Amino acid sequence: MVVGTLVLAYGAVLVPTERRRFIALAASVPGIAAVAYGLMSVGIGGFTTASGSTVFVPRYVDWLLTTPIHVAFIALVVGASTGLIARLATLQALTIGFGFVGATLSAPLNWALYLAGSACFAGVIYLLYAEADALATDQSDEMAALFRKLRAFVVILWLVYPVIWLLGSTGLGIMDLETSTLVVTYIDVVSKVGFGLIAINNFVSMAHVSDDTAASETDLPDAARTAD
Repeated sequence: MVVGTLVLAYGAVLVPTERRRFIALAASVPGIAAVAYGLMSVGIGGFTTASGSTVFVPRYVDWLLTTPIHVAFIALVVGASTGLIARLATLQALTIGFGFVGATLSAPLNWALYLAGSACFAGVIYLLYAEADALATDQSDEMAALFRKLRAFVVILWLVYPVIWLLGSTGLGIMDLETSTLVVTYIDVVSKVGFGLIAINNFVSMAHVSDDTAASETDLPDAARTAD
């Protein structure tokens, strides 16, 4: 996560100035996760619930901060309103909050909160595929493509988390703690660092296309430029 943060921070110098706020947001995500994993690595923040499941508080705090940043980032790409961004971030935060509280409780309350969190996440998906998608038509083809790429990236990867919650010690107990931790950690690195790399790659590509277009227009004969 630390290496990913440094790579994304360096990527900010590669993109146009007007895109750097986006990369700063993307770089903050693995940065927050690095702190959370650092705390967990020294045994801070983990506790065993009455039902015998192990819950890592830093991980949920990480998700509570970083997943709303990702959905806000995606919405900003298509110029979403403050209201839409607030609804997306709130629903995503509630998804994490319900998941955390549910992980600390026994059945049947844990299942009720799991369903509540799932409903909130369904709301996030709806807003991204309905309201935010409608805004993509007003953007350039490149920005619309980036929006859809990032949206698909997070939705597909994030669908793994409720499955792990369901199969792990917080749910059915089919998956042991070590396996679930390994899977979650892998998905965390891929989703947090990969998200930023996709954004940087696309912003750099857009800048190159823009530069090439400007250079081509400069190379046109005066008569052709006048005709245009």
